[in-house]
Amino acid sequence: MSQKPLALRPHDVCVLLQLVQRPGVTFRGLAASVGLSVGEAHNATKRLEVARLYISHLREANHQALLDFLVSGVPYVFPGELGPETQGVPTAFSGPVLADRMSASHGVVWPSAEGHSRGMALVPLCSSAPSMVVKNPPLYRLLTLVDALRVGRARERKLAKTLLEDELGRWL
Repeated sequence: MSQKPLALRPHDVCVLLQLVQRPGVTFRGLAASVGLSVGEAHNATKRLEVARLYISHLREANHQALLDFLVSGVPYVFPGELGPETQGVPTAFSGPVLADRMSASHGVVWPSAEGHSRGMALVPLCSSAPSMVVKNPPLYRLLTLVDALRVGRARERKLAKTLLEDELGRWL
């Protein structure tokens, strides 16, 4: 009998980052803070557990594997591809953590009618990401740094890694 392997989905990264901020959170709380259904939040933790990124009996992210996965795994598993210029919510090196530290020839945004910036379009890891600006600012900050790892050049990735370590250090 063969089993279908569990493969991570892009929104699992959002769940993982939320679990860093709120270890032990209920599935209902996790779902509400990330913008998923309760069932999908549960399924995401199961996939993260299989990938050894979530420790179910502690109900928290695997801190030892976390940064390595974000820096060395996410850009290859969920690469970002920039699309045409559009209106949206700033992310990557246009986001709140990197914008003041870098000058870029073009902005990067998650397409959204509610966004007030223009830039190259980047599909977010989770469809609810643009709403995180208001709904969950700490998660928004982390997602923008992860996006910088997904689409940035070497210099941008290096700075994003350093800043991501600092941001994650608040919760680890």
